[in-house]
Amino acid sequence: MKKFITAAVAAVSIAASAVSATAADWTPPGPIKLMIAFAAGGGADTQARLIAEELETRTGWQFIPEQLTGKGGVNLLNAMKDMPNDGSVIGMVVTESLGYNLYSAKTDMTPADFTGLTTTAGFQMGVVSQSSKGWSSMADAVAAAKAGEQLRFGAMSQRLADLAYLLGKAQGVEFNIISVQGGKAVMNGVTAGDMDLGFMAGIQGKGVAAGDLVNLASALSTPLVQTPDAPTFADLGVAYDSDGYFMFVAPGGMADDARTALSEAISSVASDPETKAGGLIKKAFGGAAIIKGAELDALIAKGFDESEGLIKAASE
Repeated sequence: MKKFITAAVAAVSIAASAVSATAADWTPPGPIKLMIAFAAGGGADTQARLIAEELETRTGWQFIPEQLTGKGGVNLLNAMKDMPNDGSVIGMVVTESLGYNLYSAKTDMTPADFTGLTTTAGFQMGVVSQSSKGWSSMADAVAAAKAGEQLRFGAMSQRLADLAYLLGKAQGVEFNIISVQGGKAVMNGVTAGDMDLGFMAGIQGKGVAAGDLVNLASALSTPLVQTPDAPTFADLGVAYDSDGYFMFVAPGGMADDARTALSEAISSVASDPETKAGGLIKKAFGGAAIIKGAELDALIAKGFDESEGLIKAASE
């Protein structure tokens, strides 16, 4: 046990040293404005603030968090677009913000107007209900709908509302889709009985573990970590999924040294389960999912380009 603890401490020290070495090659021109596209006090907001807190300790950089919510991150992107690209402004959104949400907003903005820094964690997006409903699978919920029950389905973005529609279409039922702001609102609706089922992106983990909630399906292209036996959307006949990540971005055209320093520093904290931020990510999302550089650029472009197909499918 002593050797294990020593090794763990050494690993953390090495990670911190790596961040310090990277940071030594680049220094922000002043305090870094951290724009957060999520409601204060929620899991995503907490994640962003904990990452900033750890980076202040490791690098000496100063962060000034600022909430800028609305339109699935598009309000933040609109405000950020013309801000300095010298590393003094970064923001936390989701990949959907630069994909479906930006595409459907029909602005003159494109992903090229922003610099992707790094993802931190992937969604554990499930379709969730209360266990008291008596459902153990999506098939049970569909059976209830086919028996005449009008199921209220919570979704916290238009993309998810489209996916809920396509799920109902594939299963031969019609859901009453209720749009709300944020995963916490869906959880509150489901637990209060105001919704019968809804999308949750990891916030359901504690309730599922306690037996109060049930993951009826994975809205991802892969099984959920917590309940791998739950069917994916592909299993249920839906050609699209809700794959996505929490992501840090900056104004477009950022210099390579600033982009690299910020990307490496953020991803190092997120992927270290010994930090508060890394521990939260591991508990809520099954661990860090780090994508950066050219791979992140390709992921963002793919999400934007594929949005047209999803919108078209949901309008048929």
